[in-house]
Amino acid sequence: MSKLSRRSFNATLSKGLGGAMLLSAAPLVYGKKTDFKNKKLGVALVGLGSYSTYQLAPALLDTNFCELRGIVTGTPEKEKIWAEKYTIDKKNIYNYDNFDAIKDNDAIDIVYVVLPNAMHTDFCIRAAKAGKHVICEKPMAISVKECDVILDACNKAGVKLGVGYRLQSEPYTQEVKRFVKEKTFGSVNYISANAGYSSTSNPDQWRLNKKLSGGGALMNMGIYAVQSVIYGTGENPINVTAQEFSTRPDYFKDTDETITAQFEFASGAVGNIFTSHNANTNNLHATCTKGWFKLEPANNYGPLSGATSNGDEIKFPHESQQKLQMDDFSKHILQGTPNVAPGEMGKRDLIIIEAIYKSIAEGNKKINLDLGGLGLVKV
Repeated sequence: MSKLSRRSFNATLSKGLGGAMLLSAAPLVYGKKTDFKNKKLGVALVGLGSYSTYQLAPALLDTNFCELRGIVTGTPEKEKIWAEKYTIDKKNIYNYDNFDAIKDNDAIDIVYVVLPNAMHTDFCIRAAKAGKHVICEKPMAISVKECDVILDACNKAGVKLGVGYRLQSEPYTQEVKRFVKEKTFGSVNYISANAGYSSTSNPDQWRLNKKLSGGGALMNMGIYAVQSVIYGTGENPINVTAQEFSTRPDYFKDTDETITAQFEFASGAVGNIFTSHNANTNNLHATCTKGWFKLEPANNYGPLSGATSNGDEIKFPHESQQKLQMDDFSKHILQGTPNVAPGEMGKRDLIIIEAIYKSIAEGNKKINLDLGGLGLVKV
């Protein structure tokens, strides 16, 4: 597993993100029985780029079971800004070099790794070794092998691991899962999911650097499309065939611009995804034996919206998806509720992503997916 130096990482960020603004009745934490009644867990955000700045930190002002208590940043100027804005104690502020000292800080219960994809594994391992529960932003890593390393580290340390799949906690996704489970519109025959946006305004962003990102649109927005066809059918796929094309090869020199992929499921259902860094698209549509349902938009920060063949509108009050996600993970730790986005789910999605890239590399060949070992991962 290749490691990035803090210096090279900060140099990249100066152009991209940095330039822009097991369960038990009594849960175990750090090997000790803990009374969690009326307790909020302390979260430390590792990486203060745009997602932490504009989504996670504001959401942590409204969460019920956790709160922002610490930050880890490679940009000293941000320390004072964040400390003042969120009343963060100086002892809870770390940089990438002294991060391991967080093991001695009882105020921090959860470390949320919000760094470029290639740095997820290193900091997830370090957080686990420090005895902290881990949320790893999606994708969990840049390879299945690295997912295994993260899972192993968390298992050995006895800490919980969640992936930053915000959509797994929001009500529109839950409603789609209910339609599928209860066969509200019969069995799903065909499902399509599109997830993409135009990412052509900043050629220096880290997402266009394969060393940092591990891939392009597929590793970013494509994961939402992959997840959509899975929970929209209630099944893991059994094989995939994929294609890649680019309309801007001069701009997307290092990473994939646009990918399409076709899935087959054991039930006989088929699915299609489209993901791009050069096209705005955001929907899910399922055709069933007795009707259809759709979400559009389906995967942005919300509010989402949907409809069904019954003429009904799918509508829920809007709440921050990040708030719901972090509260779900905290409740998993505090109350033993299900982990709605476990590390095994992150690994499953990397298996599928690697298969998509393999299909493309081998001339659009159909690739069989062996997900049997992950059969307990809820879709």
